[in-house]
Amino acid sequence: MLNAIADPTRRHILQALKERGGCSLGKDVGLCASDVEARVQLSQSTVSHHMAILTKAGLVNATKLGLWRWYRRDESAIRELVRALREHL
Repeated sequence: MLNAIADPTRRHILQALKERGGCSLGKDVGLCASDVEARVQLSQSTVSHHMAILTKAGLVNATKLGLWRWYRRDESAIRELVRALREHL
């Protein structure tokens, strides 16, 4: 998880996923892949790479909705990471 959040772009993505009402799919939370691309202004392949790392680390959940890929933060995993860091640092 620490490796996943070490990259500033991935931290920016996590912050963007925290904001409400920005999803073009009409979801209250989370963003579709094209929304993430627009927020971080990176190519689709670069965003896919970052999202794969965040998903594999367990910080983001990905759901396929038709042709769209929708991402949202896993708030419980993020809270657990913060708790563990506070406990050990």
